[in-house]
Amino acid sequence: MSARIALGAIFTESNHLVGRMTELADFERTELRRGAEVTAAADGVLGGALRALRDRGAAIAPLLFASAVPGGPLTAACYAALKDDLLTRLRDALPVDGVLLPQHGAAAVENRGLDGDLMEAVRAVVGPRVPVVATLDCHAHVTRNMVENADALLAWETYPHRDTFTTGQRGARMVMDIVESRARPAMALAKVPVIVGGYMGSTGEGPFAEVMAHAKSLEREPGVLSASAFLVQPQLDLPEMGGGGLVIAEGDLDRAAAMAERIAWMYWDRRFALEPRIWLPRDAIVEGLRTPGTVLLLETSDCAGGGATGDSAAVIRALIDAGAGERALAMVVDPDAAAECHRLGEGRDVRLTLGHKLDPRWGSPLSVTARIDELTDGKFVYSGGIWGGQTGGMGPSAKLSVGPVEILVASHATYDWADEQYRSIGMDPGRAKFIVVKNPMNYRVGYAERFVRAFVLDTPGPTPASLRHVEYRRLKRPYFPADEAIANLRPTIYRGKRPG
Repeated sequence: MSARIALGAIFTESNHLVGRMTELADFERTELRRGAEVTAAADGVLGGALRALRDRGAAIAPLLFASAVPGGPLTAACYAALKDDLLTRLRDALPVDGVLLPQHGAAAVENRGLDGDLMEAVRAVVGPRVPVVATLDCHAHVTRNMVENADALLAWETYPHRDTFTTGQRGARMVMDIVESRARPAMALAKVPVIVGGYMGSTGEGPFAEVMAHAKSLEREPGVLSASAFLVQPQLDLPEMGGGGLVIAEGDLDRAAAMAERIAWMYWDRRFALEPRIWLPRDAIVEGLRTPGTVLLLETSDCAGGGATGDSAAVIRALIDAGAGERALAMVVDPDAAAECHRLGEGRDVRLTLGHKLDPRWGSPLSVTARIDELTDGKFVYSGGIWGGQTGGMGPSAKLSVGPVEILVASHATYDWADEQYRSIGMDPGRAKFIVVKNPMNYRVGYAERFVRAFVLDTPGPTPASLRHVEYRRLKRPYFPADEAIANLRPTIYRGKRPG
């Protein structure tokens, strides 16, 4: 008889530094699948999980799969609606032989974590003997109740994220191996209080790449089922945040804990190398003008992929003020400005204020006189990444020109993978000197071999490249970088259940 595997998740990344909450409408605009719609996915972590489950002959019990562009924590009402929907479908699907949850791992509901609460609720429904496996982003905030309520947690191995599909496959194979008594997982997590931005977190080269390479090398040792290295979503504000390692060994909890602790120490030893060099926008523009070829201006502090609203106009202001005379592309989320452009129509001149209206703590609106070049409905197709192949929706959008500075004005924030948003409205990155990119990492893939230099900018916003000056409320000191040295530090170790 085929193993019956329940499949579903509530997938998003939360940011406590933004000024808005995530509502049900945010999931409805991005991805909200129920029942048979879940099994229709072909890409991403969900598509990978489905492919592997079918390859193993599993009978799939689809639940709910809800994903949203990162933003503020979910409202209690939003989470309650999604959680109740998923759990009701799980109860209706019983009995099941296993559960697979393709989660993110860094979601929050107001002032508490989401992922651990959901895993605990799933465990309460299926009981202690049914295996529960979850896949996670390598930026997950892995907590005690996640470790204690899951049989296995497996993280994405790349950043920029190129392995969502294959990680979905890995998660599916793990749950099937447990169901078929091919694996007896013993899982342990070890982490240290290091809170850093994502810019230096590449798994291609650099300090985190070294940690990840060590973790993955452990999987070549006999009896090691999986090893993961974690950063953490640093714009969360929750207790006991940090990064480190998680190891799943065959039947040996002590061995898993010892290996995970070595990963955590390796991460701690590289904490200073994880802090980036940051440039003021005007200095980056001056230096960029001295550099032949295309230059990227990384406004990481306004990253929708980290939960920001995308409404910062700080770099647009700097480009206009610089008067460099070079073609530049930039973007800002401003639904009021986009609506005004659509009211007036293409080819008109317009006087507008742009930006800093959705999350006004980070700056004041920029007044511009611009030409309306093009209007669209804001739809585009992702060429890769988490939502590869899916349609993104910026809402009513406009392309404006202020001299040589071209500005994409969108109604909704969308995740940056490559240049899909720009190209969807007739903006050609191949002809620009400066391109503003609101992501700390994906540009390495999305703009690969199309730029000569990238500058990380020092601009206000809820997703800063360095967390040195962020004041947390729920995360208590000591932690790096607020504390560069911590006396008598020992990694925090969480142990899962013993096999059997």
